[in-house]
Amino acid sequence: MWATRQTEEFHGDKEQYVKTTLRELFTYIIFIVILCILTFGMMGSTMFYFTKVMEDLFLDSSLCCGSGSNSYRGMTSMADWWKFTRGPLLDGLYWTKWYNQNNVSGAYIYYENKMLGVPRIRQIKVRNDSCAVHEDFKDEILECFDSYSEAVEETEPFGLGVKGDNTTVTWDAWFHKDSDEIDGSGHRGKLTSYAGNGYVQDLNLTRPASEAKILELFNNLWTDRGTRVVFIDFTVYNANINLFCVIRLTAEFPPTGGLIPSFNFRTVKLLRYVTNYDFFIMACEGLYVLFIIYYIIEEALEIKRHRLGYFKSFSNILDITVIMLSLAAVAFNVYRTLKVEELLDQLLESPETYADFEFLAWAQGIYNDMVAITVFFAWIKVFKYISFNKTMTQLSSTLARCAKDIAGFLVMFFIIFFAYAQLGYLVFGTQVKDFSTFPDAIFTLFRIILGDFDFNALEEANRVLGPMFFITYILLVFFVLLNMFLAIINDTYSEVKEEIAQQKSEFEIGDYFKKGYNKMLSKLQFKRDKIVDIQKALAAADVNRDKQVDFEEWRQDLKARGHADAEIEAVFAKYDLDGDRVLDADEQIKMQADLEGQKQELSEEIEDVEKARENAAVHSKSRASFHDMTSGDEDDDRPMHGVSFEEFTVLSRRVDRMEHSIGSIVSKIDAVLVKLEAMERAKLKRRETMGKLLDSITEDERAGRTDDDLKREQMERLVREELERWDSEASISNASGRGNSPASGGRPRSRGSRPPSAVSLHPS
Repeated sequence: MWATRQTEEFHGDKEQYVKTTLRELFTYIIFIVILCILTFGMMGSTMFYFTKVMEDLFLDSSLCCGSGSNSYRGMTSMADWWKFTRGPLLDGLYWTKWYNQNNVSGAYIYYENKMLGVPRIRQIKVRNDSCAVHEDFKDEILECFDSYSEAVEETEPFGLGVKGDNTTVTWDAWFHKDSDEIDGSGHRGKLTSYAGNGYVQDLNLTRPASEAKILELFNNLWTDRGTRVVFIDFTVYNANINLFCVIRLTAEFPPTGGLIPSFNFRTVKLLRYVTNYDFFIMACEGLYVLFIIYYIIEEALEIKRHRLGYFKSFSNILDITVIMLSLAAVAFNVYRTLKVEELLDQLLESPETYADFEFLAWAQGIYNDMVAITVFFAWIKVFKYISFNKTMTQLSSTLARCAKDIAGFLVMFFIIFFAYAQLGYLVFGTQVKDFSTFPDAIFTLFRIILGDFDFNALEEANRVLGPMFFITYILLVFFVLLNMFLAIINDTYSEVKEEIAQQKSEFEIGDYFKKGYNKMLSKLQFKRDKIVDIQKALAAADVNRDKQVDFEEWRQDLKARGHADAEIEAVFAKYDLDGDRVLDADEQIKMQADLEGQKQELSEEIEDVEKARENAAVHSKSRASFHDMTSGDEDDDRPMHGVSFEEFTVLSRRVDRMEHSIGSIVSKIDAVLVKLEAMERAKLKRRETMGKLLDSITEDERAGRTDDDLKREQMERLVREELERWDSEASISNASGRGNSPASGGRPRSRGSRPPSAVSLHPS
């Protein structure tokens, strides 16, 4: 069951090698089909449209009065953020009226998307003394707020929290909360990474209460110069499509001033099994787990056989990677199911609390990425199972052959490439966004190689160095280095292709199936010929036309045609219902009808097999036509040798019949030889017994016992006659070609021979 090409030794058995390879290939095709069903079951076009609807609502709505002013995407200041919070945010979260101004019950966005729990606003601040002011400006600049880091994060109360008025609706918002208190999750923004703590304010399920809280925060200056980032988190669920959308709107306030907006809309399917299709996916997940167990055992057997040598193969590393990623995916599936149930239970108990799906959505995104990588590696792994064909090894052979040349080339390439990246970062980094960071400069240079560039931005940044940078980079990297790289690949590929053209594949699938077609066709034709022989014998056996077929006559006719006795007996007994060893007219009609039906079925099967073989031979004929065109006229004068396919088929059937007849003869000869060997062993045993008897008589005489001489002589004579008779039989059997008995030591005994102790009854 777990036999693979790496665990079995074939000893030149190509057919077994082909069967093992095809079994591995078909098994893996089923595995990858199931994997694709699972991955496509995770995604759908509704996910994209759900995300787009939410983005259009919160990101593209105008900040004020429908006047076409900046949207969330275009915010540039803290004032813009407060406009968004008091306007588009509240309008998008609370749909309280229908288009006819009737009231809407429940917290639904676009009337379809249920808001889970309440939204949360969280900000992170830095301390006033977080940076150092130069001596020359200390008297003028009394406040200094550094970029964010956990070391300079503000944790003290401020605003209303310092005044001590706990009657406000935003009392908790003025006190710092640790991430453990609020189950906060970290976030990586455009500027830096942020912790999961901060100053938190949860909104309400109704718009008036939420609006009052936002207004109080606005009036009491909740955000100030120390604010470095503000998060708005909430989750919506659409029951129509069974999807969650976990939304995080981020506004970063750099120490330079201004605002940098960003956002995350994570549309995920956290409730996995709802519809019938979901349960079908669950069944496929069960099959996938069984496949993973199967491949774990298979890889364990290969590791046991090859030990450390197993890890020298890239395909084996891919196998281990796919298995490990799959096990991680299975573990996450279990965790997600339990965690979602826990969160929903908490939400049902306290619907006016914040539902923290942020971490779960982030983990689901990591899970989706992991599954995508698994599918990618799984498809690459297909090359392992089709590497038996020489054409399929061109890619791996080319890359392996030119690896050293490419390594040397990459050293030269990256020296020049990183030189240009650093040059671009230093010259254009302050003015061109694509060169604003060193990693951005590296990616921009790769994009220039592919033809994606903004020459005008470079020229505007520096009218002298901009064009020089661009022209020299294009000439050196694009026209020289890139073409050197392609030349290395092209030359190596030409060498590999020439070598492969002179090699033979490990086996050709077409030849394997062609052999199977011919074998099946021969068997079917052989069965049909047997039926024809039986029909002819049935017609020839009734010599006197009395519509009675005698078994012996019928048997002799079929034996002459090469049929075995057992087969003849079985066919006759099937239709000889009364058991009189004669087929009457009714029995003959029934036999003829059955034989004709079987013959017709076999003829149809033979026709189908021949059609399939002709279709499979189309490609080989097209390849042969090219050889015929290039072989020259001298081939036309060559005599054609060989036999036709029909003659070959007839000869094959005759050989099969001869093999069957010879097999029965050999089995009978073996049975006769076994009997002869048994008789020989019995004779040897009797000879040994008689020898012992003669020895005892001689010993009695030497001991001086006085027995009757006449009885002794008579017994001796009888024993000698018996021994002579056995020797004569042994000599006859040796003359007939039986050979020497193993007990005789390879030399036939002479007539009258006996054991040495019984040569004479009288002492000399």
